[in-house]
Amino acid sequence: MPQSATSALVAGAREGFAAFLPFSVGLVPWALVMGMAMTSAGFSPLEAMGMNLIVFAGTAQLGTLPLIAAQAPLWLIVITALALNLRFVIFSAAIAPGFRGIGQPARWLCGHLLTDGVFATCAERMQQVDDARWRLGYYLAPSLWSWLLWQSFTLLGIFAAGVVPRGWSLEFMATIALIVLLVPMARIRPMLVAAIAGGLAATLLRDLPLRLGTVVAIVIGIAAGFVAEHLEHRSRQS
Repeated sequence: MPQSATSALVAGAREGFAAFLPFSVGLVPWALVMGMAMTSAGFSPLEAMGMNLIVFAGTAQLGTLPLIAAQAPLWLIVITALALNLRFVIFSAAIAPGFRGIGQPARWLCGHLLTDGVFATCAERMQQVDDARWRLGYYLAPSLWSWLLWQSFTLLGIFAAGVVPRGWSLEFMATIALIVLLVPMARIRPMLVAAIAGGLAATLLRDLPLRLGTVVAIVIGIAAGFVAEHLEHRSRQS
């Protein structure tokens, strides 16, 4: 790789890491809660870390754990996980222009590493820079840091499940961490529309059995986000 390309990659990585650092603080309690929740659901340390490495999606993991513990049908567990991760369809479509000029293998890796916080950090800034190496560095630095924090503190949570007092209310801290991620994403109009539609639907459908209200609400939120994105794209072209 030419020196100029290396310099651009490193410069992008430094700026991306600095931009993501405030968000990464919220990952710590969220990952600890995930580790303790998997242990409480009856997972062995090996099973818990296996799920953490393969799935790498905290909301989907936490959302399916009660179903797994209750021995719910496999189809319901799969549908719930897919529904909880549907937002990444919007995320990937919104951030895709930032990967112009970047090869397919790197895109596959970046797709696996995409998280809510990384999207909130990178989506807008990556549209503003022409250098593909800089954009790749800007994305990879927070993505890899997020992955490392998530795996490390989830592992700590797995082994701390029987030690951490319940009075610490780490579940509440994890909720606050998710709200911190939601606020910057809400600056993007389709994301705000999706959040409002999904939140209202989840409230109205909360009494449906087997948590199906949440699944339906997620689908409604994703659909509303797609419609908003489509209308916004048409308005920019007209």
